[in-house]
Amino acid sequence: MKLIKNSTTKLIIFDCDSTLSAIEGIDELAREQGDAIFSEVVALTNAAMNGVVPLDEVFARRLEIIRPDLATCQKIEQLYIDKVEPTALETLSALKQRGYTPIILSGGFKILIDPLAKFLGIERVEAVPLYLDEAGNYLEFDSTYPTTYNGGKPEIIIKLKEEFSPERIIMVGDGVSDLETKAEVDLFVGYGKYTDREKVREGADYFIYSLADLLEII
Repeated sequence: MKLIKNSTTKLIIFDCDSTLSAIEGIDELAREQGDAIFSEVVALTNAAMNGVVPLDEVFARRLEIIRPDLATCQKIEQLYIDKVEPTALETLSALKQRGYTPIILSGGFKILIDPLAKFLGIERVEAVPLYLDEAGNYLEFDSTYPTTYNGGKPEIIIKLKEEFSPERIIMVGDGVSDLETKAEVDLFVGYGKYTDREKVREGADYFIYSLADLLEII
């Protein structure tokens, strides 16, 4: 659904994994494939999110290792909801009352995140397309989608600013890829409930451990 542009729009943009939900979707997809694959993928994820290696170097590698099918995807869709951040629903409701439009901006997969977004009442999801065939087997992901590489999230923020001309825009996230958006937003809020990353904590305008704390900041 396309949101309506409004001259008084205020946007608050959330990362998803380890922010709106406790899980990292890609890691949970890997967990379903056994301990060895899980350990390998988690190491790659952490290296990328901590800014040790470029995101695009690990993105395709993780998917080729996992090759998730429909049944696995559906299981992780539900896990996102089961592990939702405990204050998310109440906080989002309060933010909407204050005139903010929430958007999810994620390096995760759109088909996995859409059910969580619906649960939270978030209409707009910017995340990586993942494609399965008619039998539910893994085909590919959209390797050109901006959040598959470093610097991609700022690209999408710029497009959202062009689309909405918001009077204020806030970004909330736990990873280095989220921190990259700082120059394009009015306020960058680091989030550390699930993963406390020193680089993000030091670079953020504010750093919180509960989404409910956003209400005091803004």
